[in-house]
Amino acid sequence: MQSVIYMDNNATTQVAEEVIEEMMPYLRDKYGNPSSMHTFGGQVGKQIAQARQRVAALLGCEPDEILFTSCGTESDNTAIKGTLSSYPNRRKVVTTRVEHPAVLTTCRDLERHGYSVSEVGVDGQGRLDIDELGFRLDDNTAMVSVMWANNETGTVFPVEQIAELAKARGIVFHTDGVQAVGKIPINLKDSSIDLLSVSGHKLHAPKGVGVLYVRRGTRMGIFMHGGHQESGRRGGTENVPSIIAMGKACELAMRDRADENKRIRALRDTLEKGILSSCPDCFVNGDAENRLPNTSNISFEFIEGESILMLLDQFGVCASSGSACTSGSLEPSHVLRAMGVPFTAAHGSIRFSLSRYTTQEEIEFVIEKLPPIVNRLRELSPFVKT
Repeated sequence: MQSVIYMDNNATTQVAEEVIEEMMPYLRDKYGNPSSMHTFGGQVGKQIAQARQRVAALLGCEPDEILFTSCGTESDNTAIKGTLSSYPNRRKVVTTRVEHPAVLTTCRDLERHGYSVSEVGVDGQGRLDIDELGFRLDDNTAMVSVMWANNETGTVFPVEQIAELAKARGIVFHTDGVQAVGKIPINLKDSSIDLLSVSGHKLHAPKGVGVLYVRRGTRMGIFMHGGHQESGRRGGTENVPSIIAMGKACELAMRDRADENKRIRALRDTLEKGILSSCPDCFVNGDAENRLPNTSNISFEFIEGESILMLLDQFGVCASSGSACTSGSLEPSHVLRAMGVPFTAAHGSIRFSLSRYTTQEEIEFVIEKLPPIVNRLRELSPFVKT
């Protein structure tokens, strides 16, 4: 079997070996229920408490502000619907046109239930107009939800500044931090952010575990009723192995972030330089100055991104034509459409997203294999320039 060159880390990440080692005892030997009164179960409860402390350390908050969930999507839904249930007299949500479907679909569903949703646009580099966002806030606004970093382009938004705008109007602020956590420094104690969503499988923990940060004093209704777990805010027996894995992944991210980001940014820049210099009629999407260090979204004009991906796949290279949650759609990315990327380029967009496991040799391999693929497809395209 050919080796895999994995450059789709914004979709999911390889589980770190240290994380696997940390969680395995709780799949084999330490299988007690953390809610049990006996010592066998109680020892598990202590490890969940340690995991909560590790997550809190990465986010710069208190352990009792951490709520474990099943994924980033659940965290987003809990934040949005839980907040709205606590403010029944406010019927408006302000968000952006480039949010992850976990937020956009939820908000658009709310419109069918009588809520008003205001979606703020972005410019050609995917940047928000903060003045426009502030103009959308009014006395009927219950909450603002803006992602910290875009999953397709890597553009980083000034969420702390937006949170201050919301706070000044007495509005709850939520950010989908799924792509940002572990890649950029976060200190929630020094911010006005009320709610933040995290997904474990985006920072080398397993799939099936997430986090919702809830600032002390933030009003939020119970999203899942049941037992006393998670301080009564999310009933159900805890996913112990994954929660412990999440804690370890956060510990690793906190320890290695600065050094790894420097190395990964250098690899990404090498990849972009190599592709742009060897493939005409292509360009990078997103904010050149404020972008995640691991993300590169490149549009190749006059060809289809899916065709590029299929040919790259023959060499064992894994990348994406957009969000994994919208793969299979024939429509161009909603993010690139919101940015005004031309139709001839939006359909040819490829996202490369790197991780701590990406190597220089893999970058060089992609730079070698991609240009002939692009040339071949353009030769077959009826839309290519002559």
